[in-house]
Amino acid sequence: MIDIAIIGGGLAGLISAILGVRAGHSVILFEKKSYPLDRVCGEYISNEVKDFLVSQRLFPEHLQPSSLNHLSLSAINGTEAHLPLAQGGFGVSRYAFDEFLYKIALQEGVVVHTNTTIQSFDFQDDRFTISNQLKETFEARTLITAHGKRSNIDNFLDRDFFKKSSPYIGVKYHARNVPMDDRSIALHNFRDGYCGVCKIESDLFNICYLSRTENLKKHGSIEAMEAAVIKQNPFLKEIWEKSDFIHEKPVVINEVSFRPKPLIEHHALSCGDAAGLISPLCGNGMAMAIHAATLLSRELQGFLDGKYSRITMEQRYQKAWEQQFLQRLKFGRIAQKFFGKKWSSNLLVGLIAGSPGLSDNIINFSHGKPFSYSPI
Repeated sequence: MIDIAIIGGGLAGLISAILGVRAGHSVILFEKKSYPLDRVCGEYISNEVKDFLVSQRLFPEHLQPSSLNHLSLSAINGTEAHLPLAQGGFGVSRYAFDEFLYKIALQEGVVVHTNTTIQSFDFQDDRFTISNQLKETFEARTLITAHGKRSNIDNFLDRDFFKKSSPYIGVKYHARNVPMDDRSIALHNFRDGYCGVCKIESDLFNICYLSRTENLKKHGSIEAMEAAVIKQNPFLKEIWEKSDFIHEKPVVINEVSFRPKPLIEHHALSCGDAAGLISPLCGNGMAMAIHAATLLSRELQGFLDGKYSRITMEQRYQKAWEQQFLQRLKFGRIAQKFFGKKWSSNLLVGLIAGSPGLSDNIINFSHGKPFSYSPI
């Protein structure tokens, strides 16, 4: 009987696993791929989580992540606005950061099953029975679903968003010699989408964009879509023409959905993108996943140590999660409506350029506050 089982080995899953074993609990984690692995992600993390990572010896200092303190926005027509990031952030690839946390998890006693797909789970007699693709079963007292943006677990849970087609596709590249400031994160609009660019570790830059599936269908290939749509923004055209892309093909994810998701189902506790995906233009999905893992870990410890019941634990987690993230997710869904459209993106970027107060509010709505973590 395991104390904590976790489906998904991204940031939310790995942080939850590490905090779980440090609290004295047995932890098993299932990841469908093997490390190191790449993920479609903007790879920008606001400094709201840095103090926590440093205090827990989880900050990847050896990777020399970039330091980011400035945001540049551009409309489709090339109008540009600049916003200071007072709190700042850092850039690091998921390829390197996830592997770093994975190695720490192994060293500290987390049992990790890679190349393992969880097909189903059942909750009876106050315990979970979890089944993988080989029909092997595992029993656990608690279950965290941290399976990311979209997986077969969403299908198993019959989640509403999974049954509805989503019009978005996510595409990510790594490149060198990108023509932009090393300390900036840029967000460039194009028709029906937007592209984020920032420096990560070493001499690498992340280039990640969200487009509509209809753009891809219309032009027939990612390369043709980029030529016809994305390069209409002059900043993106320069990036594509002058940067040295290090892989021939990008990492791609289809059916990206921003619909609300249930936080708790059949007593399984969702965390990270599995609990709610924030619009990439707000940037902070990685920070939210890390922070959510700390909220969940405290409540799991209270339950596993017998301080309160399962129902109380679930209610406490729901309340803490909503207080931290619900408004940010709502803001992201509203803000997304202004991006990727010619008139609204031109208007919004123009307003931001002429209104420091508006830009400060946008940054505040899309970023959280620094926090500390201590076990119960």
